[in-house]
Amino acid sequence: MENNQKNFASNSSETRKDTKMFSSSIRWILGLSKQAKFTISLIRKISIEHKAIARTRKPKSGMAIATLVAAAIVAGHIISIELATAQTSPLVPLKNVPIPVPDKIGEFIRDKTAAIALGKTFFWDMQVGSDGIQACASCHFHAGADNRSKNQLDPGRLRVNGDRTPNPDTNFNTGGGANYQLKPKDFPFHKLKDPRDRLSPVIADSNDVSSSQGVFSSKLINVIPGRAEDEVEQLDDPVFNVQGIEVRRVEPRNTPTVINAVFNFRNFWNGRALNVFNGVNALGHRDPDAFVLQADGLEQLKQVKVRLNNSSLASQAVEPPTSEFEQSAIGRLPQLAESNPNLNTQLKASDRFQPNQLSPLGNKRIGKKLLSLQPLSKQLVHPEDSILGRYSNFPKPGLKVSYESLIQAAFQPQWWKSNVVIRSDDNGGTLIAKPNRPLNVDESELIEYNCALFFGLAVQAYESTLISDDAPIDRYLAGKHHALTEQQQRGLDIFQNKGLCIGCHAGAEFTSASVESITSQGRISRSPVGTNPPEDRGYFNIGVRPVQEDLGIGGEDLLGNSLSEVRLAQQGKFQQLLGENPPTFNPPLDPNEIVVADGAFKTPGLRNVELTAPYMHNGGFLTLEQVVDFYNRGGDFESFPSLPELNLTASEKAALVAFLKGLTDDRVRYDKAPFDHPQIFVPNGHPGNEQTVNNDGTGKATENLVEIPAVGRNGGNPLPNFLATQ
Repeated sequence: MENNQKNFASNSSETRKDTKMFSSSIRWILGLSKQAKFTISLIRKISIEHKAIARTRKPKSGMAIATLVAAAIVAGHIISIELATAQTSPLVPLKNVPIPVPDKIGEFIRDKTAAIALGKTFFWDMQVGSDGIQACASCHFHAGADNRSKNQLDPGRLRVNGDRTPNPDTNFNTGGGANYQLKPKDFPFHKLKDPRDRLSPVIADSNDVSSSQGVFSSKLINVIPGRAEDEVEQLDDPVFNVQGIEVRRVEPRNTPTVINAVFNFRNFWNGRALNVFNGVNALGHRDPDAFVLQADGLEQLKQVKVRLNNSSLASQAVEPPTSEFEQSAIGRLPQLAESNPNLNTQLKASDRFQPNQLSPLGNKRIGKKLLSLQPLSKQLVHPEDSILGRYSNFPKPGLKVSYESLIQAAFQPQWWKSNVVIRSDDNGGTLIAKPNRPLNVDESELIEYNCALFFGLAVQAYESTLISDDAPIDRYLAGKHHALTEQQQRGLDIFQNKGLCIGCHAGAEFTSASVESITSQGRISRSPVGTNPPEDRGYFNIGVRPVQEDLGIGGEDLLGNSLSEVRLAQQGKFQQLLGENPPTFNPPLDPNEIVVADGAFKTPGLRNVELTAPYMHNGGFLTLEQVVDFYNRGGDFESFPSLPELNLTASEKAALVAFLKGLTDDRVRYDKAPFDHPQIFVPNGHPGNEQTVNNDGTGKATENLVEIPAVGRNGGNPLPNFLATQ
């Protein structure tokens, strides 16, 4: 990998010049045919038939290639032009895009409305976290993302060496330490004397990540039924502390919005939440031993594999509750064990079984805790909540229904109804008949054991309602041409043409990582530029930061396999780990060729982007203007393939920013249904600063919890954006 990176760097200047000349030539070519309505943003791949010539001659520059293409077009010679119009959906209102639904969801969910209510409850309930404070929504309460700015820095813990071994950075560059209050002047994290020129002198640079705070470092001892807080042992954290006093840990990547995430084929920045949900974890087919328990009558259980397509939201949802940075004490995940030999066999009382490598033994502890608690018992639920209003206990906190009744209403009974109890230990479990006494902590009913299945599918059902399809752009595309201002319409033209934005931010979803894009075009493909290297569709390295600071999709999953599906294809593991055959490549995929993976991240959708600062996977840009400057200068660091300079004028950049603000659905801005929500209290740093905090008597810093009020279907006052950005 190191040699490849050096080769990329040595050729970067020539490649960038060729890319610039190529773009200019293609723009001239495209002007030859108005009827075809070709645009530079629509070109995906240009290949000339006489490949034998290329094998025997020195590779031509981008200008020479463009000239050959022009000659071929003018002379009528046979060429192959693969256009985005043939591969991606046109820009249409988001209402026109089908919402992805799992094929066999009816085998699990029997009442969709009840499942949505359960999912919204799970998502917003502070009791899910080991500390009784951290909910899923703690990092997704503002336009589906996070607007907090104190104690929101990670120092760069995902850094690796050239040989890919971990080399975490534990020193803060921005602000000097944990619990720092970010300021507008800290952005962008890579400051240039002239932001128009990528080669301008660097004023300041930081590899820190603006992200979201989670839990204190602790080790799980046990859950205590009836109590929201787990019994834990507090641990010293060498990174997230101020003068030896512990502060909340911070995630190593910026928090993306959950709104419209249902349209993502995979989720998380590095795509580790698979499109197929296995009922247990984020790995889908990658974990061949993942199983859940299913009742076969009241007296028998069997271990079954779940493989639900169109379910990356479910895969994503089950990871944070067991993350020792986001919501969990260390220990909610089970120890690794051997593959399970009893899969699909009937098990009855007194039978033993082994867990799979990443089995539900950790998640069932969450189930045991939640089933003993009143849902949302620390939070008010607005009586006009569009989903939970009928269950609201207002003016008292919580819901009037139990988690047990919500699960039973939402899911088919074979997943929760049984007289058999699972007694768990580190080496597996034993099935026993339900005793006539309260269950011990190590004993679980089926409804507790299958918590990950319920949590993932219910949260997915809820998040599938969070679709912002009533922005000015949607009304404009539906024929209401005054929905966008003249400046915004000019920005749309730049977005589709000179700005090249639509090449990655394609379709109504504004991302080429969408379900529609990938199911219609394939999970992997060849890049349309340079030497046409293979890449995971929708994942790009655009030079935000040096590759070794975060490998992105070039990293590995929990079982040691590459997250890059192109690399899986190269290694012959694609079908085994993804459950389908890889697409056919032309030319065929070479096991040794360079792929676009290291430093590549999922293309995020752009809807409501004016509300979701800071930007990029590292949260290193404060404003949309800074982001546009980044693209205009061709990125900040070496990327592969190289990002071209755009040469946008000041007025063109302003028009592009104005257009991006036309992607905001005001229902999101004002928390109107379906974006209304219960009350939640979110940690917002600690009293003090990066140099001093107050000890709460246990070695932890005192807390500063900020109330996000409950909002009903009609919405409320908008929350301020991150650092009050406009």
